[in-house]
Amino acid sequence: MSQDEARGIRDTDLEKMRARYGLLAVVGSNLAITAVAIFGVWQLNGDRAVIVGVLTSAFTAMAGLTTAYLGIKAVSNTAQSMSQDADRRREDKAASTPPAQRTS
Repeated sequence: MSQDEARGIRDTDLEKMRARYGLLAVVGSNLAITAVAIFGVWQLNGDRAVIVGVLTSAFTAMAGLTTAYLGIKAVSNTAQSMSQDADRRREDKAASTPPAQRTS
C-alpha cells in the first residue's frame, strides 16, 4: 500500500468520525433543547401565550442548529471533492506529460 493510499484511508476514517460525532452533537443538542422546552411548558401551568413563545423558540433553535450543521457538512464535502478532483487531474497530467529531452 502506498503512502497516498494510506493517507486516503486515514482521511476517509477521519471524515466518517467527524460526521458521526457532528451528527451526535446535533442530535444531543436537539434533545437537550426539547427537554428544556418540555420542562418549561410543564412549569408554566397553562399560560398559552408563553407556551407558544417557548415552543417557537425551541423549534427555531433546533432548526437553526440542524440547518447550520447540514450546510457546513455540505460545503465541507464539496470542498473535499473538488480538492480530490484537482489532485487527480494534476497526477494525470504529470503521468501523461513525457519527460523533457536533454540537449547537451
